[in-house]
Amino acid sequence: MRLRFTKMHGAGNDFVVIDATKQPLALTTEQMRLLGDRRFGVGCDQILVIEPSTDAGADFRYRIFNNTGDEVEHCGNGSRCFVRYVVDAGLTDKREIHVDTMNRRLLLTLQDDGRVTVNMGAPVFEHAALPFDAQGLTPRLENGFELWPVEGAELGVVSMGNPHAVQRVDDVETAPVLTQGPAIERHARFAKRVNAGFMQVLSRDRIALRVFERDAGETLACGTGACAAVVVGIRAGWLDRSVEVQTRGGLLRIEWAGGNAPVLMTGPAVKVFDGEITL
Repeated sequence: MRLRFTKMHGAGNDFVVIDATKQPLALTTEQMRLLGDRRFGVGCDQILVIEPSTDAGADFRYRIFNNTGDEVEHCGNGSRCFVRYVVDAGLTDKREIHVDTMNRRLLLTLQDDGRVTVNMGAPVFEHAALPFDAQGLTPRLENGFELWPVEGAELGVVSMGNPHAVQRVDDVETAPVLTQGPAIERHARFAKRVNAGFMQVLSRDRIALRVFERDAGETLACGTGACAAVVVGIRAGWLDRSVEVQTRGGLLRIEWAGGNAPVLMTGPAVKVFDGEITL
């Protein structure tokens, strides 16, 4: 089959975007893997499939697949690229768009400068939401927030619609992202695996961040990972409520008022090219 696609990125986190609003799309795991392969296919961190909404309260639905073909719950950088795609492709003339993912409804706003703000919803700290098995562990409290000893690190655990385990490090450039990251990702205490974040606090309103993502490995940016890191930093008393996150692919602005307030993420979304591939 010939498949049309658009290649996009959000702060270096790159995507293959497919429009399935006019007819259903059913790709096999092998076809997904070919799309995501950087040598034999197009190459990307995730594949985004845009579908019509099944609910009157949402404008669209979109599904997210890692480049391994596994479907995942959420992708912050991908949601920004989703907005730019549907607007640029003429699928909507709205500047505020409601979209359903696997487990959340998001409110996305296209700003005048081309950046996109995503209402990511409120963070969830219940261990069952990740899930995270803390049985037998004793956390250290930082500002009343629990940091859990796992794999030689102190982890703040939170769900942003997908699971995250965030640790504070002295220097992200020398942090053991490529060794400790996969060990945390696949640790037995995280039954559905976890995204492992490494956060360096530069000031109360700025951090540097690297994330080892489930399946994808380290990416240049992780939107939900940036949200999770800032939330953990605020709960631990390290950060203020509005934080600039320096990823390897660019800057993101994360804001959280605490409690049940939603996390707001603002950042770029860029189209790279359109193309076709035979699968």
